[in-house]
Amino acid sequence: MSSTHGWDLSSCMEQLRAFRDDRDWAQFHNPKDLSAAIAIEAAELQELFLWKDAAGVDEATDSPTLRPRIESELADVVIYSLYLADRLNIDLAQVTMDKLASNGHRYDVESHRGKAEKAARRSD
Repeated sequence: MSSTHGWDLSSCMEQLRAFRDDRDWAQFHNPKDLSAAIAIEAAELQELFLWKDAAGVDEATDSPTLRPRIESELADVVIYSLYLADRLNIDLAQVTMDKLASNGHRYDVESHRGKAEKAARRSD
């Protein structure tokens, strides 16, 4: 999937902060409410696929009516996630790479290739 827009996270955050600050919304962006907003937007995204089988999901993702709604809800999830990371001073690039490395150990290729099972949590 290619995009006509290169995504620079720093520039994106600057624009998100400006949007928020122009509206004086930072006062509402506490971790509890931002995490609730992520969950709510994720549920709205999930609702677009509710009760659809695999063919119905494929149809929805290609639909000129549903595709823009899917994109919009996914963008909302990302936007609120970025606001939460910013509020908590979390380096999303770093924690994402750390999580990828952790998952690489947890889900080694030989044991997990083609399998959907979740790995057991380690106590370490």
